[in-house]
Amino acid sequence: MVNHAPRLGAVTSAAATGTQVLLVPLGSVEQHGPHLPLSTDSLIATAVCDRVAAALRAAGVDATAAPCLDFGASGEHEGFDGTVSIGCDALRLVLVELVRSARRWADRIVLVSGHGGNIGAMIEAVHLLMRERPAIAWTTCAEPGFDAHAGHAETSMLLAIAPECVRLDRAEAGNTTPASQLWPQLRQGGVAAVAPNGVLGDPRSATAPDGERMLSALADRIATQVLAMTDGGVDDRGALVRPQEPR
Repeated sequence: MVNHAPRLGAVTSAAATGTQVLLVPLGSVEQHGPHLPLSTDSLIATAVCDRVAAALRAAGVDATAAPCLDFGASGEHEGFDGTVSIGCDALRLVLVELVRSARRWADRIVLVSGHGGNIGAMIEAVHLLMRERPAIAWTTCAEPGFDAHAGHAETSMLLAIAPECVRLDRAEAGNTTPASQLWPQLRQGGVAAVAPNGVLGDPRSATAPDGERMLSALADRIATQVLAMTDGGVDDRGALVRPQEPR
């Protein structure tokens, strides 16, 4: 059983006073193949933020996770029913106003996105916010070696977080070409143009133990990055610097 720090929505105003790090999970409402729920990115981002907050508290940092911002920029998935996208412009404005409000009482704010389509809006929002006050950064739940969408990685993490939401009997391989080679087609026609079933990867080998290892690695990496924020651990895009990257 993973120990979680109290989430922001569950504590009182007095308990929020003195918050040193506020982690804000960003997700999406978008298709994740025939076997995963529309809330996959939100569930992963929330679970990761819970774990990071617990790790930071264990290190003596007063950290908490905010409620997830569920709607994101998911235009590339609008070829599939159930997807709801608010677009990059709306998301950027929401993030700017959210952080401006929260930083009145939280020392540092970290946006943690479970959906890659949110990155453009995060970069633009954080660029503006850093000019106002530097204690803001962003990161994602992606890792080298993870497949891109609704494949082994996301399915494994969902099996660890919410197995009741996973329909492994419906899991099927999608387009397994590395995502970096698919970007031109994705930008032109969205996910449906390269993967009619909405899957970029192969979820059939997914397991809960794999998912638990991935979640633990993500939480460890992000907690380490957050602890380094005040020591030059943010790059010129506002992203948390990975431990092996030059600053």
